[in-house]
Amino acid sequence: MEPHFQEQLLHESVNTVRIQYIAIAGSFLFLLFILELIRRKKIREAYSLLWLFFSAVFLFFSIFRNCLEKLASFLGIAYAPAAIFILLLMAIIFVLIQFSVILTRISEQNKKLIQEIGILKAEIDSMKKDDDPRPA
Repeated sequence: MEPHFQEQLLHESVNTVRIQYIAIAGSFLFLLFILELIRRKKIREAYSLLWLFFSAVFLFFSIFRNCLEKLASFLGIAYAPAAIFILLLMAIIFVLIQFSVILTRISEQNKKLIQEIGILKAEIDSMKKDDDPRPA
């Protein structure tokens, strides 16, 4: 078989248009899901920026398949849909880094609050001792 015929046969056996529609719908639903979480205040806007960015990236590459193929070619990836997995991996890594930064900040805030509570408790105990009329 000549290469052109094999490529045509491959495209006929796999309905790429249907797959593209499913990818667009999935990406769009994911974007709507993130926006709904923001609207219901289940996730803060500041923490949702990466989710919004990557959902927009996936929607973009779902709509413009040729851009995904160009990106894959630029990265040296022979099979363009494999580039999606690299994008997914990058998204997960960035979200994990963001969560680590947030967790570190919250841990520091908790440490400060615990120290302030300890100081206030010591001051209250000291004030109680000063106000206590009983001899020691």
